[in-house]
Amino acid sequence: MRPIQNFRQAGASLPTIRQISWKRPFFWLQSGWRDLQANPLPSLAYGTLFALAGDLILLSIIRHPHLVSVAISGFFLVAPLLAAGLYELSRRTARGEKIMFIDSLRCFRRSGQSLAFFGLFLGLTAILWERFSAVAFALLGASSDLDSGAFLKEVVLSGEHGAFVVVWFALGALLALVVFALAVVAVPMMLDRDSDIVTAMMTSLDACIANAGPLLLWAALIVTLTLTGFATLLFGLILIMPILGHASWHAYRELVE
Repeated sequence: MRPIQNFRQAGASLPTIRQISWKRPFFWLQSGWRDLQANPLPSLAYGTLFALAGDLILLSIIRHPHLVSVAISGFFLVAPLLAAGLYELSRRTARGEKIMFIDSLRCFRRSGQSLAFFGLFLGLTAILWERFSAVAFALLGASSDLDSGAFLKEVVLSGEHGAFVVVWFALGALLALVVFALAVVAVPMMLDRDSDIVTAMMTSLDACIANAGPLLLWAALIVTLTLTGFATLLFGLILIMPILGHASWHAYRELVE
C-alpha cells in the first residue's frame, strides 16, 4: 500500500478502483467468449500467434530443460503485451464497431511509447529471471546440456534437490504474481486512456490490493486455462488465449472507473 500512497502524495492521481465480488472473473470469461464470437477471425488469429509462441517455449524446454520455469514464467510475463490487439478488439466491439485483424494492430502505434516501455520492463524481468536460473543451476552442478529425460531424472525426480526445485518453482510463481499485480489492468488502461506506464502499473497494483481475493482467483483461472492449452499440444491456446485476452479487457473496465 505504501508505494501507492507515496505515488499519490507526489501529486499524481490514480483512477478510482471499484470493489468486486469473487464471482466476477467467471462473468469476465463469459464476456470474453461473447467478444470472440463477435470477432472470430481476428481473435483466432491472435490465438494462433499465442500457440506459435508456445511452440517456441516448448522447443526451448526440449533443448534446455533447466529453463522450464523461465520459459513458462516468460510466457505469462509477455502475454499481457501480446494480448493488446485483443483488448483493442474488445474496446472497439463495445463501441459497436467491426474491425479486422490489421485494424487491431494500430493500437501499438497509438500507444506505442507506453507499450514499448512496458515491453522493456517485461523483457528485463524475463532476462533477470533467466540469468538467476542459469546461475542457480550452475551452482547446483546441473549441466545445461542435459536432455529433458536426464534433467528430470537427475534434478527433479532424484529427490536429491527437492528443496531447491520447490524453491525454484515457488520463486518463479512469485515473480509471475508480482508482474500480474502490476499488469492486470495496465495494458488495457494504456490503450484506453493513453496513460503513462507508471500510472497504469500503480493503478493495476491498487486494483489488486483492493480486490485481492477475486484477482487471485482470476490469476488462478488464467494459469489453469493456459496450462490446459499447453496440455492439448497448444491447440487449445488458439481458443483459450483470445477468450482470456477479451476477458482481461472486461476485467479492466469493471475494476477501473
